[in-house]
This record gives sequence, structure tokens and C-alpha cells, in this order.
Amino acid sequence: MGLAPSRRPVKVRFTMALTKAKKNEKVKALAVELESSTSAIIGTFKGLTASKDFELRKVIRAAGGSYHVVKNKLAARSSQGTKVEKALQGLKGVNSVAYTSGDPVALAKALSTWVKDNAEYTFKLGIVDGKVINVEEIDSLAKLPGKEELFSKLMFLIQSPAQRLATVINAAGRDLAVVINQGVEKGKFGAATVKSAVAEVVAAHAEESLAGEQPSGAAEPENATASQAGEASGLDPVEG
Repeated sequence: MGLAPSRRPVKVRFTMALTKAKKNEKVKALAVELESSTSAIIGTFKGLTASKDFELRKVIRAAGGSYHVVKNKLAARSSQGTKVEKALQGLKGVNSVAYTSGDPVALAKALSTWVKDNAEYTFKLGIVDGKVINVEEIDSLAKLPGKEELFSKLMFLIQSPAQRLATVINAAGRDLAVVINQGVEKGKFGAATVKSAVAEVVAAHAEESLAGEQPSGAAEPENATASQAGEASGLDPVEG
């Protein structure tokens, strides 16, 4: 009986030291992950099964994010100095955090879609580039077009005028070939005149393309005849 009291305190002190070390490791590990994160969504849950938890993590990973169920003090310590710090301070109750360094809209969309069919999980707040947002703003964020969608629209806008320009160049090339061939055959112009004709035809077609739909009586359409192109460049019209 004399040995029991002396052993028990030693064991307790060792357990406490080990637990503190593990907590510090978790804090450091989570801090490393949060350091590069720019957006986060904090939620809470009740009665979430293991299978649904696995499903939720899978959904978040597919959206380019990471997910952790966190202890409030650990989350507060881990987030210090990060862009998501404001959202992880002073949390109460059971909490989880989904965070990303990528597209915040994609993360919000994925979570919002999943939550619609899983009432066990609810949002608390979020943060995007240092700005804390509420539940309503998370829903609004989920309705915005994501980066991929915006990129696709931007590429369409970039490619559209490029395609029109290609059409102009092709049409100008066809007209130029006819005009130059006729001019050379008739000995109407030399090298300097050829350059002038090229510039005028290309400029005319470019102007037509950029003008879009033209009112009646406007400049000649894009498929102007070789005779009209010849007149524009100061050459004789083509004889039948």
C-alpha cells in the first residue's frame, strides 16, 4: 500500500505530458494546412454517421478543399496568423471546418448541395479572403459562377472576335488574289500599288467585321465581288 500513492502521481504526470505533446502536434499540423488557405466554411453537425462523414469528406476533396472536425481551442491556436483566423476564434459547441486555397465558390457549391440532402449538418459562418460571411452569404456565394465557369465564358469572348478576324482575313485573301491577278495581267500596277491594294482591302473587310450588322445602304458586305474590290483600290472593274 505504501507504493501505490507514489506510482499514481507519476503515471498521471506522464499522461498529461503526452496529451499536451499530441495537442501541440495537432496544432502545428493544422496550422500548416491553414497557412495557405484563403477561404473556410465552419459548420456543426448532430448525429452524423461515419458513412455520411466519409461522403462529406469526399465531396469536399472533389471541390479542392480539406475538412477537419476541430476542437475549438485547437482551431483558435492553429489559425493564428492565417487568412481564416477571424472565423476560427471563439467557437462554441461542436464544429468542423472545410477550407481551401482554391476556388471558394466551388467549395460553397459542393457543401450547399450536400447539405440539402443531409440536414444533420448546418452552416455557422464562413470566411473569404479575410472577410467573415454569414449563412445567407454562404448561400449567395454558392450561387455565383465558379472559376471554371468564368474561365469558359472568358475563353468564348476571346475566341469569338478571333474567329471573326480569321473570316475577315480569309475573305480579304480571296478578293486580293482576284484583284492582284487582274491588275498584273493588265499591267495596271507595280509593287507599291500592290501593297496599297492589300492594305485597302484588308482594312475594308476589318471595318465590316467590327461594324456587325449594317443598315441598308451601308458599306458593301463581306463577300464583295472582285469588281467592287477593284473599284475600291482604284483599279478598273473586271470586264465580263
